[in-house]
Amino acid sequence: MKRLKFAALSTTLLLAAGTVQAGSTFDAVKERGYVQCGVNSGLPGFALADSKGVWKGIDIDMCRSIAAMMFGDAEKFKATPLTSQQRFTALQSGEVDVLTRNSTATMIRDTTLGLMSTGINYYDSQGVLVKKSLGVKSAAELDGAAVCVLQGTTTELNLADWFRAHKLEFKPVVIETSEGGFRTFEAGRCDVVTSDKSQLASLRASSATPDDYIILPENFSKEPLGPMVRQGDDEWFMVARWALNAWIEAEEYGITSENVDEMLKSNNPNVQRILGVSGDMAKGLGLDAKWAYNIVKQIGNYGQSFERNIGQGSPLKLERGLNALWTDGGLMYGWPLR
Repeated sequence: MKRLKFAALSTTLLLAAGTVQAGSTFDAVKERGYVQCGVNSGLPGFALADSKGVWKGIDIDMCRSIAAMMFGDAEKFKATPLTSQQRFTALQSGEVDVLTRNSTATMIRDTTLGLMSTGINYYDSQGVLVKKSLGVKSAAELDGAAVCVLQGTTTELNLADWFRAHKLEFKPVVIETSEGGFRTFEAGRCDVVTSDKSQLASLRASSATPDDYIILPENFSKEPLGPMVRQGDDEWFMVARWALNAWIEAEEYGITSENVDEMLKSNNPNVQRILGVSGDMAKGLGLDAKWAYNIVKQIGNYGQSFERNIGQGSPLKLERGLNALWTDGGLMYGWPLR
């Protein structure tokens, strides 16, 4: 009994220590002077470093929003490129402060990894990319196909579920990165490649011959993608959550990087609260009253980031679809800043 009690006490102390460590992120980031974000190792439109080492993409803008919120400077961040196998371990270990990498929010990830999603910045679905020369119009025609699939992802599970449900066979060709998988696919080592449709569109756009490929119409799954942080760290969780919500709210109220200074004079109480003109929204976050103003001024609102990185103003030319504002028939719905 004594040994059991001692073991229980030790477990309690370990959990308490873990909570204290997890809860120190906000202060650690402030002291360090920049936000360390885990990002995709290279996905055009979402996270990609150019020839000068400058990172760009909608997931990078999410990271920059947190930096602007914390320091008033969107450039006070560092990006750590992570593969799908590395991403969760890097966040768990404290190597990164937040995962602003295309990662699907699921129950298992929220309940078994010691991590949690802070919201959704892109609603996606899983599909398959094929060469037009294959002559396939539907995934139902892929019985016996060799499929390139990322290891250690929900993509693997969704692929198996879909083929099993449709009583089809497939041969998995396991890959470690999206870019490597696309090269494997181009080389003919697999017949098709499966991933989130946004990733497939990104890979196709970066190809030398994008018109040679099509994304089939079937949706294998729901893929709500968004930032993740460690559990037991409420203060830091709130920062990541409200950075995203301010981004979306700014678009809904028509606040852009171009007109944000003029909008400081707005009589709309919602706009006044978002931009820190009235109310005391920042007090509970421990930040400057202009935290949301800094996000919009330096990065723009959600719609602006979407447009330049993955929308019609980008090589990907993705439609807003589910990622349109709720007022436009989409799912993007910012929580009220009040």
